[in-house]
Amino acid sequence: MLDVAEVLEARQRVSEVARHTPLDYSHTFSDRTGAEVHLKLENLQRTGSFKIRGATNKIAQLTDEQREAGVVTASAGNHAQGVALAATRAGVDAKIVMPEYAPVSKVEATKDYGAEVVLYGVDYDEAQTKAHDLEREEGRTYVHAFDDEAVMAGQGTIGLEIVEDCPDLDTVVVPIGGGGLISGIATAVKAQKPDTRVVGVQAEGASSVAKSLRKGHPVETAEADTIADGIAVRKVGEHTFDVIQERVDEVVTVSDSAIATTLVDLLERSKTLVEGAGAVALAALLEGTFEYEEGEVVVPALCGGNIDLNVLRTVITRGLVEDGRYLKIRTVLKDRPGSLEKLLEVIAEARANIYGIQHERTSLDTRIDQTEVELDLETRGHDHIAALIEELEAHGYPVEVVV
Repeated sequence: MLDVAEVLEARQRVSEVARHTPLDYSHTFSDRTGAEVHLKLENLQRTGSFKIRGATNKIAQLTDEQREAGVVTASAGNHAQGVALAATRAGVDAKIVMPEYAPVSKVEATKDYGAEVVLYGVDYDEAQTKAHDLEREEGRTYVHAFDDEAVMAGQGTIGLEIVEDCPDLDTVVVPIGGGGLISGIATAVKAQKPDTRVVGVQAEGASSVAKSLRKGHPVETAEADTIADGIAVRKVGEHTFDVIQERVDEVVTVSDSAIATTLVDLLERSKTLVEGAGAVALAALLEGTFEYEEGEVVVPALCGGNIDLNVLRTVITRGLVEDGRYLKIRTVLKDRPGSLEKLLEVIAEARANIYGIQHERTSLDTRIDQTEVELDLETRGHDHIAALIEELEAHGYPVEVVV
């Protein structure tokens, strides 16, 4: 099992490439939760995520023969970028297999860091199968995204930094995909502060660890379906599972809705951009999925900030919907002059702001003397939405909530 000595040895190798990222006290989230919340801003790491740490530690330990043959790996994006940069810095050829639906921004960034990218499969697991084929065919060294002690040790350097920067630490909250990050952090933290609690967080749509702990052995889920693509893994690693069983106190899950809302909260209140996987640790705290005491010092790890802009737009919209701050409705008007103006007057009196209007006269679902109107509205919470709909219906407008 991974030993803290390996993490300590990794620190020098990792420090040559990766940054010591900030630990930022959050007044906003401390006030909201009652805990003392310090955000570990690993989203500010080189390549935008923690993965550069493990990749650097692994590649630094290759033999001359392995360096000559090159490396290969599979990744949904962040590990790909970490391996690409670490390999380029070390003068090692890297080939990265990424799922066909990996965010375009992550694919392009991986190429920019110097790696050859092969797109294959619908998710990480299918990409991994292809990468192992290339490993055998080309004699490359496979750099596992999480189930490798050198990779785990590199990720564990985050734990060393957290303890160093936050000596009063009570609880550290860590995202889990395949388990490499939490294995390294738990090993580093427990060795230095054995009473510190380590809480792991998975997305509900990719919760292999939670299921595996109930079964007592690694279990593969049928799919990994979540907006947190960085932790969308169907099966926890064999080595990481052993560490999780031994050193992680609790594993919880959060919904995609909670992830989206937290991502929006971080953008708006902390001016911090994270990807879905980077939001899950804080989401678990805000949702109260694990118990904590008033004034407890809690460090959620914001593990990455590489979010595709199209995904970001969708997630922001979803987060606003969850908060009751965005509403799309459909209604029907008499097709006569002044009808739309009267509708807009009702909306204005209800203090809703109009983002956009679509006016459709040719819908087959309406009578010939009617017109269908779809409105995008800015609202001020779920109570405001309920009052707005009630007011519209009181004026005779049938309301269908689209979003």
